[in-house]
Amino acid sequence: MSDELVPPDPWTAWRRHTPARIALGRSGVSLPTAELLAFGAAHAAARDAIHTQLDVDALVAELGGWRCVAVTSQAAQDDATRQTYLRRPDLGRRLAEDSAQALTRLSHSAPDVAFVIGDGLSSLAVQRHAAPLLAALRDLLGDRYTLAPLVVATQARVALADEIGERLNATLSVMLIGERPGLSSPDSLGAYLTFAPKVGRTDADRNCVSNIRAAGLGYDEAAERLCWLIAAAFERRLSGVRLKDESGGPVLDAP
Repeated sequence: MSDELVPPDPWTAWRRHTPARIALGRSGVSLPTAELLAFGAAHAAARDAIHTQLDVDALVAELGGWRCVAVTSQAAQDDATRQTYLRRPDLGRRLAEDSAQALTRLSHSAPDVAFVIGDGLSSLAVQRHAAPLLAALRDLLGDRYTLAPLVVATQARVALADEIGERLNATLSVMLIGERPGLSSPDSLGAYLTFAPKVGRTDADRNCVSNIRAAGLGYDEAAERLCWLIAAAFERRLSGVRLKDESGGPVLDAP
């Protein structure tokens, strides 16, 4: 009889290649205590990422030179616990009335690009990754495009950028938003690009660059993909399923 409480698993060597829960071993007919505790900790981190509110002031301070405007969605009203936001995705896709009016007052120009930061389903991802990604983007974009004021949106869904872009008369919107956390990635940031944003756009009209984080897609590579997609969207006057990510090919010129 083996003296080992947790018999070795022949798959153990594969664990260094993936964050997936493989080769967990067993103790009797159950999982080892260490793996049960690790699962519980990961689940708690995912829940915290969803329910923790974005620290807008800290984020704006980190963004430095960007001119920022803070807005909220219709899901933000009387929702300290985010329950309305989680149960009513439709409200997270539309601006609260005062936010809509504030953006309308800024729409005297027609900028090329409107960048939006939305807390989404992981404020942790936004707090960690939005500012450094925008810094990498700004370095690559230079002064090729005119930019709207940076919009920081709370209780936001991806489609909120459609109304924001429309209100600002922007040609293209880019939403950086916290993605639904997984048990191995509570801080994954996604970027959604939409040409000619307006209320009523669907996911088929957007391009997505996802899993932006230290253990996923790095800031520089994500910024290069987004810059390629932005240039391609302006060149072809479209985005979404008709715009394929060919960022590994030649870099496109700005209009």
